[in-house]
Amino acid sequence: MFYEPKNGHDLPHNPFNAIVSPRPIGWIATRGADGQDNLAPYSFFNAVAYVPPQVMFASTSSKPDRDGTKDSVANIRDTGVFAVNIVEYAARDMMNQTSGSWDRDTDEFTLAGIEKGECETIDCPRVLNSPATLECKLTQILQLPGEANFAVFGEVTGVHIRDNCLVDGMFDVTTFNPLTRLGYRDYSTIREVFSLQRPGE
Repeated sequence: MFYEPKNGHDLPHNPFNAIVSPRPIGWIATRGADGQDNLAPYSFFNAVAYVPPQVMFASTSSKPDRDGTKDSVANIRDTGVFAVNIVEYAARDMMNQTSGSWDRDTDEFTLAGIEKGECETIDCPRVLNSPATLECKLTQILQLPGEANFAVFGEVTGVHIRDNCLVDGMFDVTTFNPLTRLGYRDYSTIREVFSLQRPGE
């Protein structure tokens, strides 16, 4: 089949995010200017640069109490910082619990029973037992075409790595099975890893 998104797809569910998969999940932690902590997963997330290290995530919906966006973007807009926590298979249910459209006064760490830690280089909470956490300072927020579409970019200023995820001096994803997002309600894990050598290396 072929379809133009502007004309619809005539399928029971939108296939777009199922096509662009698997996607890493950025579990974004923020703290509002009022001190209220927030935690929410975003699967439009990735690393975008090495030097300095930078990441991005996109928020694509809004809440009535957040002026056209969601808690994460609103908090980052106010404070200029956020933390990206890597999601492992073992945390899938807690991650899913934090994905709800909760009231801005809800602390999702408490709601989902997640142990909270503090960041070192920024004033922000983090998932204490995450395989890795990237502390980020905001570089820019881009408003994309469409309602409530915002891409948030940040420079990584601090990196936490759980000790058991380091094997022979390398961050080893097979030690924790990263959770990835597919389409619809589907997820997957990374359990098999292989290496390829680039030509000329």
